[in-house]
Amino acid sequence: MDETQALGALSALAHETRLQIVRLLVPCGQDGMAAGEIGARVDCAASRLSFHLAALEQAGLITARRDGRRVIYSARRRQIGGLIHYLLNDCCAGDRTVGEMCRAHAPAC
Repeated sequence: MDETQALGALSALAHETRLQIVRLLVPCGQDGMAAGEIGARVDCAASRLSFHLAALEQAGLITARRDGRRVIYSARRRQIGGLIHYLLNDCCAGDRTVGEMCRAHAPAC
């Protein structure tokens, strides 16, 4: 990931609804979730949801596919991982304290 891509992704994530959408989609994996269900879960009207989904898709953080009449959205987990890698290694130069904080706050598996 380069600086321009990272800035686009960070800009897209800098909104409460879009961050909620990414949080919702990551655990769904490749199965994703239908737009209507996403809207219901994040309490967002269809017109606003479309705007937010388009911003995340343009930033490369989610992808859409058709399933009949439904549109299914999935998180692009490799892109999200690329953003995290960029922040940790390019921006923070592999700073040990930053890395330790990430591990300290990681959920237990």
